[in-house]
Amino acid sequence: MTAEAPIAPAVSYGRLIPVTVHFDDLDALGLLHNARYPLLVERAWTELWHEHGVRFDGDWHAAGDACNAVRELRIGYEAPVTSPGTYAVHLWLERLGTTGLTYGFRFCSADGTRTYAQGARVLVRLDATTLRPTPWTDAFRAVGRQLLRPAG
Repeated sequence: MTAEAPIAPAVSYGRLIPVTVHFDDLDALGLLHNARYPLLVERAWTELWHEHGVRFDGDWHAAGDACNAVRELRIGYEAPVTSPGTYAVHLWLERLGTTGLTYGFRFCSADGTRTYAQGARVLVRLDATTLRPTPWTDAFRAVGRQLLRPAG
């Protein structure tokens, strides 16, 4: 008998990526430390883009769309995470510009029904030589359009 990977529940937009909270992610009060939320969101985002071949392997010139920097991060904490286990990060794009994007996220229960924290992050794609903004590739933009949150 083989174990199958858990299937992430469907969401109406974006993607729900499973993440694991470990015992050592908790603070002295037994709560998920506030600095761990952005880290777990980053890991989920990285996993999502790895599925599409976007990755950083140490060479900024070969990184392409993975050569980007955070311009802004906003996060609001809504309910404490009080135990280790499997949770999820719901990711979507709010805006996909020429050289930047804004993605939204929710740190939530594994089934996506309970929100513990939510926020947004602005990324800017950089030219590896000049470190100035440069356009996303067409392939990146095609995947990004699939992640856009519907207007409304």
